[in-house]
Amino acid sequence: MEQPLVVGVDGSDASLDAVDWAAGAAKRYDCPLRIVYASRWERYEGGLPNGSTEPSAERLMEERILGAAAERAARRAPGIKASTHLVPEDPTTALLAEARHATAVVVGHRGRGRLTSLLLGSVGLVVAGRARCPVVVVRGHPPLLHGPKHTLVLGIGEETTGAAAVAFALRAAEARKYEVEAVHAWRCGIGEAPGHHAPHSECRAEHEQRAQQLFDEALNAQLAGYPGVSVVRRTVEGAAGASLVMASDTADLLVVGARRRAGHAGLELGPVNHTVLHHARCPVAVVPER
Repeated sequence: MEQPLVVGVDGSDASLDAVDWAAGAAKRYDCPLRIVYASRWERYEGGLPNGSTEPSAERLMEERILGAAAERAARRAPGIKASTHLVPEDPTTALLAEARHATAVVVGHRGRGRLTSLLLGSVGLVVAGRARCPVVVVRGHPPLLHGPKHTLVLGIGEETTGAAAVAFALRAAEARKYEVEAVHAWRCGIGEAPGHHAPHSECRAEHEQRAQQLFDEALNAQLAGYPGVSVVRRTVEGAAGASLVMASDTADLLVVGARRRAGHAGLELGPVNHTVLHHARCPVAVVPER
């Protein structure tokens, strides 16, 4: 059975941006779009002895939100197979359950709760950290989400970039006809060089050589399967998170990997992932590496 692309909605502007992004992706990948609204009220309402057969105000609101999201998706990507689902559960639990059988889960960067001033909502952060499939957090100013930048940034780290993140990035670039900008950031640590006095040029040369090795290890095995995708390799001196945020300013999508760590349930996001999820200027895809 074809796995759907799942998008979580709650009526907020950010979730509608997520619907736009997800509808376009479902069109490109020719997969079903599953629009999910999660609410515990459905569970509570079923146990209320009010005897009324009329739908509650909460139920009517939920149906309006789902209906508006479905109409928006149809306008954004005519012809896609879209369905709406009202789940009697809290949003985090519902989306993590959906992720078990999804191509990817798409969420807005913040919801419509009290803490809308946060850089990233708690639902997006938890789902990105624990889902079994890739999670796309739609960030950036709405006019820029679908702009003609035609660049996908792929973060290449020492440990966090594996085959899954690279495959996701190359497939996305192929579907969109984008160029991939593979970015590796490095910094000379204090005491890294013998005697702590080696010239900066020596430190730079060592890190540049290591970066090329990381690029080869991460990319070469899969590039043959995507002959139409152009990949530019770029090394940057600086903090990895800040460097990727800066690169996201001229990108349509930023892809980062996230590894499972022993002793933790689900994914444990590192500092680089937290930085880009909170500050990136374009949508961010967090891809679990097993």
